[in-house]
Amino acid sequence: MHGEELSVTVDAKEPAGAPAPLAKPARAYALGVLLVIYIFNFLDRQIVNILAEPIKLELGLADWQIGVMTGLAFAVFYTVLGIPIARYAERADRVKIISVAVAVWSAFTILCGMAGNFVQLLAARIGVGVGEAGCTPPAHSLISDYTPKEKRASALALYSMGIPLGSLAGMVLGGLIADAYGWRMAFFVAGAPGILLALIAWFTLPEPRRKGLKKITPAPAASRPNILNAMAEMKDKTSFWWISVGAALSAMIGYGHIAFYGSFYLRNHGEGLLALATQLNDATGLGFGPIGFIGTALGLLFGICGAAGTYVGGILADRSARVNPAGYAIVPAIATALTVPPFVAAMLVGDAGLSLLVLAVPIFFGAVWYGPVFASAQSLVEPHTRATAAAVLLFIINLVGLGLGPLSVGLVSDALAVTMGAAEGLRWSMVIFGLVALLSAGAFFMAARTLKDEIVS
Repeated sequence: MHGEELSVTVDAKEPAGAPAPLAKPARAYALGVLLVIYIFNFLDRQIVNILAEPIKLELGLADWQIGVMTGLAFAVFYTVLGIPIARYAERADRVKIISVAVAVWSAFTILCGMAGNFVQLLAARIGVGVGEAGCTPPAHSLISDYTPKEKRASALALYSMGIPLGSLAGMVLGGLIADAYGWRMAFFVAGAPGILLALIAWFTLPEPRRKGLKKITPAPAASRPNILNAMAEMKDKTSFWWISVGAALSAMIGYGHIAFYGSFYLRNHGEGLLALATQLNDATGLGFGPIGFIGTALGLLFGICGAAGTYVGGILADRSARVNPAGYAIVPAIATALTVPPFVAAMLVGDAGLSLLVLAVPIFFGAVWYGPVFASAQSLVEPHTRATAAAVLLFIINLVGLGLGPLSVGLVSDALAVTMGAAEGLRWSMVIFGLVALLSAGAFFMAARTLKDEIVS
């Protein structure tokens, strides 16, 4: 009986006014372009993490300043601007918004490489955040228009693969270029391709709202919901807020850790990294230094294991939601809880190679939540509120996760370093924040209790 009722809920047709999904070839191209955009989004956002240690040494920074530079400075403007841009995206050309955003954040990434002190670098990172605020809310809205409902989590998971793949590119590119040419050149190389990508998006991505692509004409401006209408639609969605809490805590762990992985391994496993790099160089003839080696190793871990976790999460969520929509929350709840034991082991083990090998497990499980969480947010509101729902969700995720994650890990690391030293202080700060995953899993389980009754589109 319950299975039949839930099947009706999940398979319900899109509300009137929703654009028809794109044909498969056009959809594949559009999703591919958006994925590449998101890869560069995270490349430009995350490359600073592998460069944190050389930047710290050259500019004389404390760990809390690294936390501000990698997280809070970016997050404040990214989150605050996300909602007004999303409201504009509810009625404007989303493709043009995304294209301009790519150009802006790419230009500011280049400016990061020109910074001569902490304040200048902070200002450039703020500019990156301003640009990136215009990417994901309109992208989520576009993907929901491009894609049939029953494939929404998978499509959003595909887009979310830009997170691990961009992190891979940022870690590898940043580490190798920093070893060979210095950290400033890494910013130049990361930002330059974005200008071309912005042009490709502007001229080739379809916008279903343009004439001839939408099934019916857009609603009159007077009938479009304002921000108060949108928030009123979301405020009683209990599952939306529990999902937001779970995702924010997961993001706090993820952003907090990734900001300091490079520093953690360089401080705690410096000799081991040098030995591993030497062995690799002897076997291949390459010229890896410690930064290039750990950047490449971490990049491959995030790229391969993170992308696999993201993809598997989307597939599992779509399959489980066909039987019970609560699967959108249950899948990330279980996966998040499974990150804790292997992460703690990776932080405490004494061998660098074994630590990196064990770290692959929590990276995989820690990426499972992206597709299910973003799909549930798009399903809990009507089509005309999707960009706003994505922006509100991202506001919470990034203000808590990106804004507080790196800063908190850095502050605790500095505090513990007084008695433990910089290496052990950072190790135990990482462990402490890894345990927050248990709270995140609990929030996802709370969302599962009401999710199936609140899905509307």
